Amino acid sequence: MALANPLWGAPRIHGELLKLGFDVSQRTVARLIPRRSKPPSQTWRTFLENHLADLVSVDFFVVPTATFRVLYVFVVLLHHRRQVVHFNVTDSPTAAWTVMRSGVPAGIRPSVTTRPVLNVDTRGVPPSALPFQSP
Repeated sequence: MALANPLWGAPRIHGELLKLGFDVSQRTVARLIPRRSKPPSQTWRTFLENHLADLVSVDFFVVPTATFRVLYVFVVLLHHRRQVVHFNVTDSPTAAWTVMRSGVPAGIRPSVTTRPVLNVDTRGVPPSALPFQSP
């Protein structure tokens, strides 16, 4: 039954066996069903290997200087080459500066993020945050 229905767990198989008249405990079913040899879906590692050429990282962070000034840095990194594609530094960022530096054409903005979003001009497209460990 477990081989014919690989997505069924021990509780489901136990219930089906009870319906068929077999009096067996759920723990026994759990011990006897075969373990999966591979994960049911792709892992983070295979996802990253499959899409490495398409991945970039964009970061916007603050750097305090020795003279107590604050510089704002915008960086774009290519993952498959491990190189900095673009960076820019300013001491007074504006929404227009951020949009211009991002290299995103007007009206088009990435809509998925894994980090908190800065309060910049989103042109009406609300970003959607991903859960921490989602692929």
